[in-house]
Amino acid sequence: MANMKNAKKRIRVNIKKQTRNNSYLASMKTAIKNVERAVAAKDKGKAEEALKVAIKRIDKGTGAHVVAKNKCAREKSRLAKKVNQMS
Repeated sequence: MANMKNAKKRIRVNIKKQTRNNSYLASMKTAIKNVERAVAAKDKGKAEEALKVAIKRIDKGTGAHVVAKNKCAREKSRLAKKVNQMS
């Protein structure tokens, strides 16, 4: 256990950041799964709506420095490709 005042504060701050980061990641993963479910169900309209939501969530995660920029771009590209390949 930390003894110094600044070490105790770091622990508190890290816990706050961890919970915030986890919420960004969880919402991002859920949005991605929703797009993939819609693609698997071959529902183009639902997939396009889910893609819009997923892109917003991915961008928010990147803006908060939870996800790297390249991962963000890769995820958005893969999802868009899946939706666009639907006939």
